[in-house]
Amino acid sequence: MALTPQWLDELRTRISLSGVIGRSVRVTKAGREFKACCPFHNEKTPSFTINDEKGFYHCFGCGAHGDVIRWMTDHQGLPFMDAVKELALQAGMEVPAPDPRAAKLAEQQKSLHDVMQAAQDFFVRSLGEERGSEARRYLASRGFPAQIVREFGFGFAPDSRTALKEALSAFPDEMLIEAGLRIVVEGKEPYDRFRGRLMLPILDPRGRVIAFGGRILTAEKTDAPKYLNSPDTPLFDKGRTVYNLHRAGPASRQSGRVVVVEGYMDVVALAAAGIGEAVAPLGTALTEHQIERLWRLVETPTLCFDGDSAGQRAAMRAITRALPLLRPGHSLRIVTLPAGQDPDDVVKKQGPAAMKQLLDEARSLVDVLWEAERDAAPLTTPEDKAGLKARLLAHCETIQHPDIKSLYRRELTERFGELAFARKERAPFQPRQGGAPRGKGQPWKPAPPPLGEQDKARMLRIGTGPSTSLLAAVLDGLICHPQQIARHSDALARLRPDDPETCALIDAILVQADEAQPLESERLRTILLERGLRLPSAQNYAGMRFGFLGSGGDSAGDELAEAIALLVELPAVEEALGAATKRHEAEFSDESFAEQQRLLQRRLALLARLGQMGRARAAL
Repeated sequence: MALTPQWLDELRTRISLSGVIGRSVRVTKAGREFKACCPFHNEKTPSFTINDEKGFYHCFGCGAHGDVIRWMTDHQGLPFMDAVKELALQAGMEVPAPDPRAAKLAEQQKSLHDVMQAAQDFFVRSLGEERGSEARRYLASRGFPAQIVREFGFGFAPDSRTALKEALSAFPDEMLIEAGLRIVVEGKEPYDRFRGRLMLPILDPRGRVIAFGGRILTAEKTDAPKYLNSPDTPLFDKGRTVYNLHRAGPASRQSGRVVVVEGYMDVVALAAAGIGEAVAPLGTALTEHQIERLWRLVETPTLCFDGDSAGQRAAMRAITRALPLLRPGHSLRIVTLPAGQDPDDVVKKQGPAAMKQLLDEARSLVDVLWEAERDAAPLTTPEDKAGLKARLLAHCETIQHPDIKSLYRRELTERFGELAFARKERAPFQPRQGGAPRGKGQPWKPAPPPLGEQDKARMLRIGTGPSTSLLAAVLDGLICHPQQIARHSDALARLRPDDPETCALIDAILVQADEAQPLESERLRTILLERGLRLPSAQNYAGMRFGFLGSGGDSAGDELAEAIALLVELPAVEEALGAATKRHEAEFSDESFAEQQRLLQRRLALLARLGQMGRARAAL
């Protein structure tokens, strides 16, 4: 029988978490919880809380978090099964007998762990012998301190096809092959996989050797890869393993971040510079499993990529993998190093402080995604710009979480709008010589008179910025006609009302734009109310009655489309009119006066059309 989640939950409920922690740390009662000075980092003011009801501990200083089993493994240093057995003894529970097949597999893996540890001991011995002199010179050239060399377990694989087999003669050749240490080629004798290479062990979260990485030392040898990793074995899955995770975990609680670099030598270089929270994938782009593992340490890991084209491609691959996985509070931050430099180069040329500053200036995932797609191709034609929009929206479609998807759509659509529909710069005003008015002797024309009381009342009724009355009516209309939401999603995503509650309502409505089958109106209202959102009502229409609120069919859809067009255009015309008025006051030219009058007439036409649509009960 295996340890089921139900059995583990029963174990946790029978154990007093504060009692277990209290054996090692002094805890004091604080309301319904307990508090203590965190045992995972040095502090004088208690920020470590223990909640027996919820069954977890949490440190607000370093982020350490877990249940009673996690406490036994992280703080007491026990393997998982040993922790479970000790807690079960305290709780008076019988540990279920393991499944025979699982026991056989565990025994097989234990034997392979013995093989890998014996290979690691052999590589370390070889590094200290005469045949390891070239590897030692390479380590010296990298400037790695002796403590770092010992801590990371550097070794050397002799340039021999049988040296490892001879050193591990106590193990059968089949086990060496299964562990990935020797290679089988049909028709030939098996031979050692790693030969003439600087060796670095790859450890699991419990600190056991599960694989190796080897760097070639002879530059003239061009028929072999520069770096060579172990193949997948019963112990090692390169798509799920994160190099240096067992060291980076405790370090991340101190720094509050995890740094993901491209290779394990970059990890060692950063550790030598005092940045111990670095990890690396193993010969592949960052996978979904590795991202999930990193999120267990921190909510926003920092990805560090070289500044060359290969580094940029790696960054985009990581972004593409991460987008479907995004959830509230969990994302990635990205650092791009100077062109042609890796972390070791930055540390050596500019010092550890420069590397830490780059990490502190890491950019958000949405910023990097926008810049990468914006710079991916020329944007000289309308077709080019439409292609950019299509690529951005395609990325948004991969996001699974509905709220994050709608927020990404809104953010990227706004940035695209600012780029694609940017206002063209006007030539600066040049006064004519002698102060003569511009034009063929035409008299100077004054600025138009200020708004009258009737116009002011109308503007107050409509509201500033996106019309509050019109916006409320439009949102109510979309709730009445959910099938119209997808049609207007781009326009809605560009709206930014001042009221946070209205913003939240727009975001929630936009989620429906991504649904293949929109919800019925009443179901949509129910969902919005369950989210605690305030729905618009007739009180928000300022006494106006819009046709699309009381009818259906094509006429309602067409009128709703016109209302949304007014909603988008009216604030744009208001802004342009204000700028034109200021420009005319500075220039007093025919061109500025004509532009001001054109915008004024357009604004009045929009207001008139809005009044017609609303069929106001009282004169505006």
